[in-house]
Amino acid sequence: MGTKGKIALGVVVGVVVIGAVSANSGNDDDKGGKDSSASSAQHSGTGSGKASGHKGESGKKDEGGKAPAFGGDGSYVVGKDIQPGTYRTADNSDSDGCYWERAKDASGEFDSILANDNVTGTSYVTVKASDKVFKTNGCKDWQTVAGKPSGAPGTQKIGGDAGMLRVGVDIAPGTYKSAGNKDDGCYWERTKDALHSLESIAANDNVTGTAVVTVGAKDAYFKTTGCKDWTKSS
Repeated sequence: MGTKGKIALGVVVGVVVIGAVSANSGNDDDKGGKDSSASSAQHSGTGSGKASGHKGESGKKDEGGKAPAFGGDGSYVVGKDIQPGTYRTADNSDSDGCYWERAKDASGEFDSILANDNVTGTSYVTVKASDKVFKTNGCKDWQTVAGKPSGAPGTQKIGGDAGMLRVGVDIAPGTYKSAGNKDDGCYWERTKDALHSLESIAANDNVTGTAVVTVGAKDAYFKTTGCKDWTKSS
């Protein structure tokens, strides 16, 4: 099956029971063990990963004047085409079909996937030195992410389809509320890192009605897809 036809690993209907499934996931250490794509374990409305034909303009600077690390379409050999590190893509709309994949080899087979996701909004991905290939289709250009969070985000509202947000940079720690969600269509996730393994998840849920989540200062990221907008209450 081609990359454009792949769906994110671990897509399920209903809440991910972290304690029950994490024991079945592989290790994602520098020895190259296989892991599951936990951040993709969300509601059943996840897209197919089909690319729309959007091409990343690798030579074009973003609005902040920073040149991208690499474009949003292509397969990159880790250590040659791109270096290990954490990267960010933003402003991906649902119709664009942004799909990324960390792979342990270049066979193109499903079993080669270490982690993957279909992205709406923003995504962060940590590419490890033990990864062999990073694939990206239909995404906006990827930017290199600094090692430590900086700045003081002052926003009191988060878009319900904002995607993956960095705590201390994109959003501030605090308690957020999203109301009016229907049919388990809202998925949120607090994560420890951007590896997208099951072990990365601190907590998650599929929501009908109102969701209230406290994002801690020690959380690395907060992910939201298919939700109504979140408002910071404290």
